[in-house]
Amino acid sequence: MIEVKICGIKDLAAMDTALDAGADLVGLVFFPPSPRAVTMDLAAKLAARARGRAVVTALVVDADDKLLVEIIEHAKPDLLQLHGAESTERASAIRARFGRPVMKAIPVAEAADLRVVPDYEAVVDRILFDARPPKDASRPGGHGRPFDWTLLANLAHKKPMMLSGGLTPENVAEAIRIVRPDAVDVSSGVERAPGEKDLNKIRDFVKNARAAALGNSQKREKVS
Repeated sequence: MIEVKICGIKDLAAMDTALDAGADLVGLVFFPPSPRAVTMDLAAKLAARARGRAVVTALVVDADDKLLVEIIEHAKPDLLQLHGAESTERASAIRARFGRPVMKAIPVAEAADLRVVPDYEAVVDRILFDARPPKDASRPGGHGRPFDWTLLANLAHKKPMMLSGGLTPENVAEAIRIVRPDAVDVSSGVERAPGEKDLNKIRDFVKNARAAALGNSQKREKVS
């Protein structure tokens, strides 16, 4: 069964909705330029709400050890998501020092962007594929725009693969059909405005992702 991650949660209503809808992972953003960034105190409250019900993920961008220590003290995340330009060496060092699983985000615009996947797979626990940001962007991430999903359709991978970037309740089924990822991740696609989650969209996203994954599973069973 596919895993579903709701990222960029910054209030209890959105957190409760994601949990009640059955999200497997919930993401907290620790990057001030983002409209989804949370304070340490808020992160602690949100993480406490989710603990034991979903994997609490801390999204960071080129964070130093001091920030990571602070995040771990407050939010006690289950998973660290590296969404910056972290090298394989840095990803490996973070995983070793903090003793938590690490997911590395890979920005994708063309097939050449996938060449680094084997190198990161050797040192992290999961790979997240996101759209490469526009050249004039002030922050990483897909900025609500999808990339060419067919680039991943036949990608050989050894670690769990999460698809992100421009996903919405309306297109997640198609994305799952093409890519067949292990997990899907959404943030702006379930918002009414930057940083403001739409509770109905959260529910619809989880429901549609589950239905699409079930459909794929049934098709495979018929073929076999």
